[in-house]
Amino acid sequence: MNYIGSKYSLIDFLETSIDKTLKLHNETKQPAEMIFADLFAGTGVVSGSFKKQGYSIIANDIQYYSYVITKHMIENNGNLDKERCNHLIEELNHLEGVEGFIYKNYSYGGTEGQEFRRMYFSDFNAKKCDAMRIAIDEWLKQGKINEHEYFFLLGSLLNSIDKYANTASVYGAYLKALKKSALKEMELVALPIMKGTVECKVYNEDISELIKNVSGDILYLDPPYNTRQYCSNYHLLETIARYDNPEIKGKTGLRDYSDQKSVFCNKSKVADAFNDLIKNAKFKYIFLSYNNEGLMSFDTIEKIMRKYGKYKVYMQQYRRFKADNARDCKSDSTIEYLHCLVKEDI
Repeated sequence: MNYIGSKYSLIDFLETSIDKTLKLHNETKQPAEMIFADLFAGTGVVSGSFKKQGYSIIANDIQYYSYVITKHMIENNGNLDKERCNHLIEELNHLEGVEGFIYKNYSYGGTEGQEFRRMYFSDFNAKKCDAMRIAIDEWLKQGKINEHEYFFLLGSLLNSIDKYANTASVYGAYLKALKKSALKEMELVALPIMKGTVECKVYNEDISELIKNVSGDILYLDPPYNTRQYCSNYHLLETIARYDNPEIKGKTGLRDYSDQKSVFCNKSKVADAFNDLIKNAKFKYIFLSYNNEGLMSFDTIEKIMRKYGKYKVYMQQYRRFKADNARDCKSDSTIEYLHCLVKEDI
């Protein structure tokens, strides 16, 4: 999935920097003996990487669509029959389309006669999405699939349908005409099944509350950097994930997301929220990913982290994520900082 803030291209930098920190502090535990927490998990790229290394993972995201994908990637730990999963994917791919909530509200044909003619998906792909989404819920209720298979199938649907969206990567707007990829017929593709060696747990909670109830060895934080809320940028994936027929409004068909707004997108509140997060964290090693254009200044982050222990920072330049070509960006690249705290008195 083409996701804002994804650390896919920075995984080597993150792994190397975290490993260097552990060695500098003579950490003797092996990965299988350590708990790695990724509490702004997004699509689980970072937590998945550390799961592969053998760590026990705690992952979290307040967005439900992120929770679904990450719950499969992290919690499904060798408990799925790959052949059966492929058969279920094939069965979903052969379903006839249904004129459900996505078709009726987010395709051009489905919104005919409405105040807003939306074109997030082609008519065909919107109907296929509805058919698959309805079937996944029905299969769970009927006992045809278990919870592990449910999150595998739903995560695969979210990841697949995103590739056919008629957008410039995010769902804050749709294009005026169907682009080439949106014209293709949707094919449901299975998410990988990632095997780990120890128990893992995924949450769908507000991090400010969750941080009080979890503990471990390594805490990785990748909060939003700017004022753009993920809940509005990816509102349609949230609706597909929940499939709760929400009340929607406006040209883009936004659902109510007031309970999912992140304080880390609020310039006047972000520093206090970050300080509380670090203060309440029961982890020895804390790492924060943040770039040079974020709402918190470098000096603010350093000042807060130094209050709680030994501080160090790593940095790397990387290409900026661009959701569209019209946005006036200062440069094509930014500097990613990995702020490191070895916390005292935990």
